[in-house]
Amino acid sequence: MRVTIVIPTLGRAQLLGRVLDRLAGQRGSPADFEVIVVADAKEQDLGSVAKVISGRPYALRLLQAGRDGVSAARNAGWQAATGELVLFFGDDMLPHPRLLREHLRWHERRPDDRVAVLGHVRWARELRLTPFMRWLDHGVQFDYPRIRGTDAGWGRFYAANVSLKRSLLKRSGGFDETYRFGYEELELAYRLNALGLRLLYNRRAVVEHLHPPTIEEWQRRMAVVAGAERRFVAEHPDVRPYFFDMFRRAQGAPRARGRGTRLTGVVPRRVPWLGPRVWNSADAYYRQALARAFIDAWEAGVADETGKRAAIDRPSR
Repeated sequence: MRVTIVIPTLGRAQLLGRVLDRLAGQRGSPADFEVIVVADAKEQDLGSVAKVISGRPYALRLLQAGRDGVSAARNAGWQAATGELVLFFGDDMLPHPRLLREHLRWHERRPDDRVAVLGHVRWARELRLTPFMRWLDHGVQFDYPRIRGTDAGWGRFYAANVSLKRSLLKRSGGFDETYRFGYEELELAYRLNALGLRLLYNRRAVVEHLHPPTIEEWQRRMAVVAGAERRFVAEHPDVRPYFFDMFRRAQGAPRARGRGTRLTGVVPRRVPWLGPRVWNSADAYYRQALARAFIDAWEAGVADETGKRAAIDRPSR
């Protein structure tokens, strides 16, 4: 079974080079895989991207998406793939030497095309972990700690490190390119689930995330997430709005001081009595830090849609 690795990229040529360096160290034969780097339609420096991909000891192609957004880039990649298996990860994800072997091994044992494999994403070891970064791993950016066993559930379809058969992607139609960023993975996973998707978690298939986030960055990101979630739940009313429910509760709670945030690195949630106190404090503090940006964007979208409906319904004179 041959693997096509699809890596969308935008404005990160230097970091992309490090990702491609790591792929040269994969265990197994370079003949087992090909790499397709897909530059976003908005990429202004295609020359730098072309420069970092040259001279690699494995098959590699550079494409540019025809429209902007990560969904279009991923679609361009898998549609050009020659492998039976497609592995998605990002241009800021450093692959562990056995990443490919682990994805391949699990798929070879489970040839049903409805089986997909979720690998693990951890923070890069070279980064200094902040309390906020630790918190993001618990149901906000990712939700690995709550996976029990190997069944991940379709809602954890993270294109930061996930592989599936190209035949299943083809049957699904791929990513909806109108979801340019935010909820594009969940929207695809919803349709894959209807086709019988079984998403299995292989914790030994690891990539390291080399992107230290900040609260300010995530506050800006919330406006995009709010719009995407509003659209998704409107299209699929059987799914609860995860972030809206979370942040609405946070807004209505007493102001959190975040005293427990500094202890999240040394006190796991599972520690009796102290663990829940530390992590409940962190949850309350960080949720409130992001809630206003999210709810404001959500309500602005509601107001905009209400105004549009009123304009349509208003009788002409």
